[in-house]
Amino acid sequence: MVMSKKSVAVVMGGYSDEYVVSLKSGQLIYDSLDRNLYDVYKVVILKDEWYFLGENDKKYEINRGDFSVISDHNEKLKFDVCFNIIHGTPGENGILQAYWDAIGQTYTGCDFYQSALTFNKKDTLAVLSKYGIPSAKSIYLRKGEEINTDEIIESLGLPVFVKPNQSGSSLGISKVKEKSELIAATEIAFKEDNEILIESFLDGMEVSVGVIDFKGETIVLGITEIVPTNEFFDYEAKYEGASEEITPARIDDATRIRVEEISKRAYNSLGMSGFSRSEFILMDGIPYMLEMNTNPGFSPASILPQQARHYGISLTDLCGNEVEKALNK
Repeated sequence: MVMSKKSVAVVMGGYSDEYVVSLKSGQLIYDSLDRNLYDVYKVVILKDEWYFLGENDKKYEINRGDFSVISDHNEKLKFDVCFNIIHGTPGENGILQAYWDAIGQTYTGCDFYQSALTFNKKDTLAVLSKYGIPSAKSIYLRKGEEINTDEIIESLGLPVFVKPNQSGSSLGISKVKEKSELIAATEIAFKEDNEILIESFLDGMEVSVGVIDFKGETIVLGITEIVPTNEFFDYEAKYEGASEEITPARIDDATRIRVEEISKRAYNSLGMSGFSRSEFILMDGIPYMLEMNTNPGFSPASILPQQARHYGISLTDLCGNEVEKALNK
């Protein structure tokens, strides 16, 4: 008896500036999935259109009622699994997951609650502090609130980081060294989000930690040291190569074990599933969490595929594992 192959839609794109990176990530997953096991398709979700990419890159509109598509031969195609690799909204903040749950569509990665929670830096760090996971001291502001610069600097010292609370790709982040620069920095951050965080500066090594659940076990794929040539790991450093990434990070065994333990604890405490990448600053051997990404970059230049290569898991197995977990949900 021949088993029929499962149909997998690699869903890429998104509504934010990160969609460009997502298209590259999607291409790598599309190329990596095992064609002996799956029929693999591409679906692109953008602000203005949701479409299925047919032969010769012909676009077919996705029916949003049940996430199906009508092909050339007038056949209706539904997908057994959607492989979600959208960075930013709506695929990394829970919106797409909630919609898929509502129409009964199976998908990879974490559920809508974990997506929405982790997309909100303040709430993630607040929840994780209950599990003993340290983070920088911070102050949270909503748009329109009065900003008392003296009070902020007195509480956090200088320099500080000013960040949008919900935004991917390090857009809208500034490092502020002088009190006089603080207000301008908050205005830049408020362009990206109505809520911002001002964080005390942690002087240490930045590491990026890939954590996944693979074959029933939570594993740390790798710890990558980020050596920025810029002031910090900003958009340019992330995507235009203005940083050096060293895998594995140059840390001693005791620190490595501590980072692995805390990264796994964060992942399991939040009930995560699928790919994740957390950023920490190591100061005096203690990892302070900055944020967790639930749909991290997966283009060939991205950190997670680099870590998998190092760990010895092929991209075919890594991606196949995600599909199988989704099918068994």
